[in-house]
Amino acid sequence: MTQSAISSPLIDLARQHLPAEAAERWIGLLRPAVRLVAVPEPGSEDVVVGRLGGLPALPEDMEWPVWEGHGPLSFIASVDCGALPAGSLDIPLPADGTLAFFYFDGQVDDCEAMVHVGDPESWAGTRVVHIPAGAVVSERALPVIDDEDVEFEAYTEVPLTARVELTAPDSWHPDTMTALWPGGVVKEHGHPEEAEAFLEALYDLERSSDHLIGGHPNPVQNPVEYEIAWNLLGREIPWDDPRVTAEAKRWTLLAQIDTDGDADMMWGDCGALYWLIRPEDLAERRFDRAMFTMQCC
Repeated sequence: MTQSAISSPLIDLARQHLPAEAAERWIGLLRPAVRLVAVPEPGSEDVVVGRLGGLPALPEDMEWPVWEGHGPLSFIASVDCGALPAGSLDIPLPADGTLAFFYFDGQVDDCEAMVHVGDPESWAGTRVVHIPAGAVVSERALPVIDDEDVEFEAYTEVPLTARVELTAPDSWHPDTMTALWPGGVVKEHGHPEEAEAFLEALYDLERSSDHLIGGHPNPVQNPVEYEIAWNLLGREIPWDDPRVTAEAKRWTLLAQIDTDGDADMMWGDCGALYWLIRPEDLAERRFDRAMFTMQCC
């Protein structure tokens, strides 16, 4: 599905509040995403495409993901790729099968161990699993924790349906800055005066939660792609080094799962979980190469 095939208040907003050239530069940055929202009510005509929480359905020969030396990962969400609107994204997502997302959320060790993109030894604390279409699966019970003081619980199940929408990069993303400045040349830190009314109107459109497949991530702090890139490059170089920019452009959002009260999910202080992947790895179904980060207030 092309950008032009999706109507969006973002496009109207840009053309209403920005100079024409800046508006078209910014509109050119928009990318389609599947927004996952709770099914309004039982019996709704909305197609269920996934869910938050509950218990995962896994093939019999697949063990529950574990971070060795720490414990089992929590099941966060699953998405039926075949149920998503066909051709809705600009990334090579599988046409069928199920994506399941797991994360070591600190339940079993009181948040002593943390998953961090800058620490390769912690990368086993998150997992993206693609279960092929047609695989024989069954709902898996929670692993038994051999510690009577530990409560390992599933998140509350929330069925999800899909909404295809255009998404924009964060207002402080370098691409946004370039688009908004006259002539596409950033002259100083901060936004140009002529963009202030647009940014205020854009802020009013923000939602309270973002569960996304594809599109632009909605960061709580810094641009997520840059956070991934800077950490992978070793963190010794400046954030604005051209090498960070080049590496950041190699990564795209696979999934974002936000804090969600209905699912009893709270990531830090109202934060979000992000899984990013290189498009070539996604095309080859190399979900083991996806990178994870969490941001919170």
